[in-house]
Amino acid sequence: MSSFSDWLAQRAAARAEAGLVRSLFASDVAGPMLDLAGNDYLGLSRDPRVVTAAAKAAEAYGAGAGASRLVTGTLSVHEQLEDALAAFTGFPAALVLSTGYHANLAVVAALADADTLIVSDAHVHASMIDACRLSRGTVQVVGHNDVAAVEAALADRTQTRALVLVESIYSVLGDAAPLAELAATCEKHDALLVADEAHALGVCGPEGRGLLHQAGLAGAEHVVATLTLSKSLGAQGGAVLSGAAVRDHLINTARPFIYDTGLAPAAAGAALAALEVILEEPERVGRVREVARLLAEACGVPSADGAVLAVAVPGPEEAVAAVARAAEQGVRIGCFRPPSTPDGISRLRLTAHAHLTEDELDRSARVLRGLL
Repeated sequence: MSSFSDWLAQRAAARAEAGLVRSLFASDVAGPMLDLAGNDYLGLSRDPRVVTAAAKAAEAYGAGAGASRLVTGTLSVHEQLEDALAAFTGFPAALVLSTGYHANLAVVAALADADTLIVSDAHVHASMIDACRLSRGTVQVVGHNDVAAVEAALADRTQTRALVLVESIYSVLGDAAPLAELAATCEKHDALLVADEAHALGVCGPEGRGLLHQAGLAGAEHVVATLTLSKSLGAQGGAVLSGAAVRDHLINTARPFIYDTGLAPAAAGAALAALEVILEEPERVGRVREVARLLAEACGVPSADGAVLAVAVPGPEEAVAAVARAAEQGVRIGCFRPPSTPDGISRLRLTAHAHLTEDELDRSARVLRGLL
C-alpha cells in the first residue's frame, strides 16, 4: 500500500474513533421531512416566481455565463442584480461572484498585503479563515466578539493598514456581532471592517436589509460587506458590497473574481426575483424571526439574533444520535462537530423558516422538546 493510501486509511480510522465521520445523502429522496437544517430561511428557493425567473434567465442567457466576467462572462442580469443588491442594502456598489466563499476569499486576499494586519474573530466562517491563509497579511485571531481585544490589536499594530473580520450573524452560535462598537473602533484606528452578512440578509434589519443597514453602517467608507445568495435569497452565488473604489480594486486584483467563470444566469435571475419578493412581502422577514423565537423557546435556549439556533450537547456522538432521532420523527435538524466548531463544543444546529405552517411548527416543537 502506498504512503498516501496508508495515510488516508489512518485518517479515516481516526475520524471513526472520534465520532466525526461525515457522509453525503440525497435529501430529495429521503422522504417527507420538516426542514430545520437548511438555510432557505424565507422559503424562496421553491417559490414559483423565483423558479420561473431562474428558468427565464437560463433561456435568455444559457446554462452558464460562458467565461470569466472580465472576458465575456458579465451579463446584463449580473448588472441588474448588483444594482438591486446595492439598493436593497444601502451600499453604493455591489460585485457578484460565483459563491459566497469566493466573495470572502476575494475581499481579504485582494485588500491585504504584507503591510496589512488582519484581526479575525475566532468564530468567523471557514471561508474567511482560508482567505487569511491566502493573504500576505499578518493574522491575529481575537476572542469572540471581544471589542477590547480588537482595539488592542489595532492600537499596537506596526502595519500601515488593517482589516477586521467578523460575521454579522455567526453561523455556528447564531449570535450577532457588536457592529457599532467594532465599526467605531475601526474608524478610530483607520481600519477596514469586513462583515459577512450571509446569515443576516433577509432576516435582520428593516425589511431584511441586514444588520449593517440597521446600524447605519451601510455605505460607510470603512465598512465592506460580503454575503451569499444561497440562504434567504434561495439561489446560489455571493456578493461584495462596498464603495466604488473597493469594487474597482477587486475587479482588477481579486483572483477568485478574475479567474472564475461568472455566476450562472439562472442563479442571478433567481436571486433578483427573490429580492423583489422580499420587497413585496416583508412579512416573511417578521415571520422567520417569530419562528426562530418559538424554536428557541421549545429548545429552552435564549432567542436567536437571526435564524440560526445552537444547542450545546455533550459530544459529537450525542449530536449525531439526536439528529437521527429527530429524523425518525420526520424532522431534519443539523449538527456541528469539531473541527467545524471553533471552541470544540458539539452543537445541534437549527434554522428557522418563514414558510413553516403553525401545525408544522407545533410538530417541530414537540420533537425538539422530546430530544432535549
